Amino acid sequence: MIRLATVSPCYNEEDVLKQSVAQLTELFNQMVKEKLISSDSMMVFVNDGSRDRTWQIIQELHQENSYVRGINLARNVGHQNAIMAGMMTAKDWADAVVTIDADLQDDIACIPQMVKHLEEGSDIVYGVKVSRQADPVMKRLSAQAFYKLQASMGVESVFNHADFRLMSKRALNMLADYKEHNLYLRGLIPQIGLQSTTVDDVIGERQAGASKYTLHKMLSLALDGITSFSVKPLYMILYLGVVFLIISFCIAIYVLHALVVHTAVPGWASLILSVWMTSGFLMVGVGIVGVYIGKIYKEVKARPLYHIQEILD
Repeated sequence: MIRLATVSPCYNEEDVLKQSVAQLTELFNQMVKEKLISSDSMMVFVNDGSRDRTWQIIQELHQENSYVRGINLARNVGHQNAIMAGMMTAKDWADAVVTIDADLQDDIACIPQMVKHLEEGSDIVYGVKVSRQADPVMKRLSAQAFYKLQASMGVESVFNHADFRLMSKRALNMLADYKEHNLYLRGLIPQIGLQSTTVDDVIGERQAGASKYTLHKMLSLALDGITSFSVKPLYMILYLGVVFLIISFCIAIYVLHALVVHTAVPGWASLILSVWMTSGFLMVGVGIVGVYIGKIYKEVKARPLYHIQEILD
């Protein structure tokens, strides 16, 4: 039997924690009974600088429930870094780690399947969303567009997979060798290269509270995913520059012809339009290059991803 740990990042999750722990406890008890996992398995909750009673509730649950452990980060570091903090800590406690959001919208019934795939030789098991009916329409549409954009940019990732996955201790030790500061785990983990498989994940309704993943956070994650794993935007700027040179050459021929045949009409509209379009594209190009330079700047500083203030072990 394996010793399993679930890792759940928590940011202002006081409304759902007790319900989530109750559901996971029921699942753990059943898996222990079926001898899928050992009785000293655990659920690890990572408090990512919450401003409500999240950490106090984790402390209370730790006293009441032998499965519950907690990690309190010194400040809010973001969803991806909080998951990384939980995985890197839990890998020393368990044989395998399942990452799942604290609201349990992912299908926890997939976890036994993941464990069985682990026993069959897979080091990484991805939860792939087969139904997102519980998500708002805009979130479903934006998610689909995001995955397609990633694929078009050459980012290697699992389509419709978020951060619900199982990783073996061996996979986690390999992940620890990646020292990137611009974390995008959905693109990073497939690069490990160990045997992997998938399970079907049906998204459920959120039990309480509201999603902490705002549109701004989703867009930031999308930008990190593309700029951390693809240089295609830089090549797009180069190709766009070549197109502009061709257009400029054609315009130059037209202007010379108009001057020779005396058909040129003085006007400012075309000039202003050309200036604004060119300036706009130049600013976009400089902005994209700036994003990459900014990422290099962060990596060179090599600051810690997180600081753990307290561990409930």
